[in-house]
Amino acid sequence: MSPFGLSARGRRQAELLGERLRGVPFAAVHHGPLPRAAQTAGLVARSLPGVPVYATELAGDHLPHDTDPAGLPPAYARLLAAYSPAERVDVPRLTAAAVARFAAVPAAGDDRVLVVTHTFLIAWLVRHALDAPPGRWLGLGHHNAGLTVIRYRSAGPATLVAVNDVSHLPPDLRATGLPAAYRF
Repeated sequence: MSPFGLSARGRRQAELLGERLRGVPFAAVHHGPLPRAAQTAGLVARSLPGVPVYATELAGDHLPHDTDPAGLPPAYARLLAAYSPAERVDVPRLTAAAVARFAAVPAAGDDRVLVVTHTFLIAWLVRHALDAPPGRWLGLGHHNAGLTVIRYRSAGPATLVAVNDVSHLPPDLRATGLPAAYRF
């Protein structure tokens, strides 16, 4: 996949995700600023007529937490070392703002929002919903066009309705975005 846009495979995955979500009464679609996220959101939104689409840095591809690499597997430690000291300090603040925006109990009614984002933020939101330790986001990998649904209510904890669901994708379009050793 190009860092500048979706491949034909990625476009098809997005179209199928849109078909899966057709009819869901979303209040809005939010997506990160990178071209792949914007293109994915646009393709999904074709199946959601009338739903407004917004670009936001809150749904961007960024390091969600300045996780201490000590004691982590070498691949994780290398990943974290690739971020500058400024990124390790500044960008987690953006993630905190994303949690405040997307992981909050709706003010009234059932305010469903779709967030088209990247694996790091998805992993962080799942970790947050489970109230897992901060470093736990690192072990959560996601398929491209996988669907994760988290329900927030005023009574009780967040509910993971679906995590990384790719049942809308045929087998030949699954596993994109995961290391080869994790593909099935």
